[in-house]
Amino acid sequence: MTATSTWTILDRAHTALRDATAALTVADLGRATPCAEWNVTQVLQHAAGDQLAYVSAITGEGGPTENPFTPSGVLAGTPAELIEPTLTASAAAFATVDRDSTTPTPLPHGDLPAAMTAGAAALDAGVHAWDIAVAAGQPSPLDDDLAAQLLPVARAIVEPLRQYGAYAPALDARENDSAAAELLRYLGRDPHWTPAA
Repeated sequence: MTATSTWTILDRAHTALRDATAALTVADLGRATPCAEWNVTQVLQHAAGDQLAYVSAITGEGGPTENPFTPSGVLAGTPAELIEPTLTASAAAFATVDRDSTTPTPLPHGDLPAAMTAGAAALDAGVHAWDIAVAAGQPSPLDDDLAAQLLPVARAIVEPLRQYGAYAPALDARENDSAAAELLRYLGRDPHWTPAA
C-alpha cells in the first residue's frame, strides 16, 4: 500500500513522480533533461534528496545522504528503489504536520504555513516528475488541475530561490497557455521541451 501524507496536493505530486520513475528503462537513465546540467539519474537523485530534506526539516532526522544540488549520477539500485523510500518518508513526515501551524522547511524562507510547506514539497516532486517523464518520452504527469494548485505556491516561494540556481528565470507566458504550461514557463521550463531540443 502506498503511503499518503494527508495532503492531497503532495500525494498527487508524489504519484506523478512515482509513476514517471516506474516507467523508466535503463536506457532512459542517461538521457538529457530540461535541467540542462543533469541527466535523468541526476534529476531522480535531486528529487529524492529534496523530499528527504523536507523530512529532515520536519522530523530532525532522515535527511539526504548527498547534496541534492550536486547529484552524482550513480545509482546503487533501481530508480524505484531510490524514489519509493523517499516518498514514503516524506508522506510519513507530512502526516505528522499540524495543518494550523507553521512548519520548518529546508528552504531559505525558513518556517512557512503548513499548507505552503506541503505545497512546496509537492511543487518540487511535480516539476521533477515532469522533467523525468519528458526526458524519457513519456506523457506529461503534470495535469492542469495539479498545475493550477501548484502555481500559487510557485508564485509565493520561487523568486528568492532563483538566486540560488534552484529555478531558471521565468519564460514569458503565452496567451493560450494551459495551467501546466503557465506553471512550467514560470519555473523557467519550455512546456514543449523534447530531448532533441
